[in-house]
Amino acid sequence: MTRQGWILFAFLCLVWGAPYLLIKIAVAEVSVPFLAFARAGVGALALLPFAFMQGGFGWIRKCRLPVAAFCLVEMVVPWGLIAHGEISVESSTAGLLIAFTPIATVVVTRLTGASEPLSPARWAGLALGLIGVFVLAVPALGGSLLGIVEIVLAAICYAVGSIIAARWLKDAPAIPLTAICLIGAALAYAVPAALTAPETLPSMPALSAIVGLGFFCTALAFAAFFVLIREVGPERTSFITYVAPAVSVLAGAFALSEPLDARLVVAFAFILCGSWLGTASPRLAAPSQRLATADAT
Repeated sequence: MTRQGWILFAFLCLVWGAPYLLIKIAVAEVSVPFLAFARAGVGALALLPFAFMQGGFGWIRKCRLPVAAFCLVEMVVPWGLIAHGEISVESSTAGLLIAFTPIATVVVTRLTGASEPLSPARWAGLALGLIGVFVLAVPALGGSLLGIVEIVLAAICYAVGSIIAARWLKDAPAIPLTAICLIGAALAYAVPAALTAPETLPSMPALSAIVGLGFFCTALAFAAFFVLIREVGPERTSFITYVAPAVSVLAGAFALSEPLDARLVVAFAFILCGSWLGTASPRLAAPSQRLATADAT
């Protein structure tokens, strides 16, 4: 990856490792629909001025269906699944289960008939990252089976979303696209949010978590997400979910006193190694693979 790609990659690892902690804090005081609505609303308000500065939403007439699909699988469905799942699952476990996304991305990409070549090094990265996730998650899958299934389904949604963005929305302006999808997500949750709104003002930690989710982990993160997808492609971008779980584990340990032991440190090393190998440049591909690619061109 280029220097810009690595900077974006590191930023997204941080802001997409933190949401699980913030969701855990917020969902203790507000309903799932209200949290999803507030998150989307804060993010949309933050991005709308910049969206109009980039020309507004006239471009959407050419790609209404992909935009609607992306909004559904990248925001509406997974945000509800993760927030509901975290009612019974620890924030660190939630972050770790989302690391299923790279595997799902590879599988879905191949099932739909298009993908960038995977070198042996990148296959090794997939394997190491998945081993790290199992080391962390399997011995301590605290919580209900339903919560775990919900979060894995959210990971599959994220995989589909990254592929939609890369194939059908690569020419859409990043900030207007993010803003219109956030508006769509807010509208989708508006009625259930109104019906389940808290009767009293949530505490300052819960309010701060909601604002942080909307501004840093949503508005800024999605704008960077589209730039990174265009820079390195959907499969490498999805490797963020190998580093972000380590961030979520550390955040949960220090903020919520969730478990942090030697097992987590070992798994953290697997995850980082898997991320590095998985995002390796195509020039690291095996010689036979490079020759095959050259023949094809």
